[in-house]
Amino acid sequence: MADVPDIVRDMARSMTTSVPQAAALGFRFVSVSPGRGSLDVPWRADLVGDPDTEVIAGGVVTSLLDHTCGLACAAAAGTEPFSTATLDLRIDYMRPAAPRAGVVAEAHCYKITRTVAFVRAEAWDVDRGDLIATAQAAFVVNRPRPDPAS
Repeated sequence: MADVPDIVRDMARSMTTSVPQAAALGFRFVSVSPGRGSLDVPWRADLVGDPDTEVIAGGVVTSLLDHTCGLACAAAAGTEPFSTATLDLRIDYMRPAAPRAGVVAEAHCYKITRTVAFVRAEAWDVDRGDLIATAQAAFVVNRPRPDPAS
């Protein structure tokens, strides 16, 4: 599989520390390849939604999926980076995460038009074959405009 440019790999690694929400939730960089990205979030007691279940809150999973989709968009940009913003995010939850388990998400940006990027993602805990949730997303593509002075 082809590799991504160094600038994309560096950006992918820094996304988990430079974005305040990602840093606060403890997101960690897993991998990046052309049009694909993966992040995870380890289990922490302060991320639990219901203390009786010890399961990571659904909002953390939503944030992880959204952030991972953004990473996949950036990985699809190649040498022409652009900024993105979530336009639409649909998540289908199939089950809660396992108690005291972290969550991994992987996203694939499968199509980019001039103004929109389309992404699919999956989230799982201990078994990738038993998904917690899937996501379908669209992101606004904000490409740099050429400098009229040049």
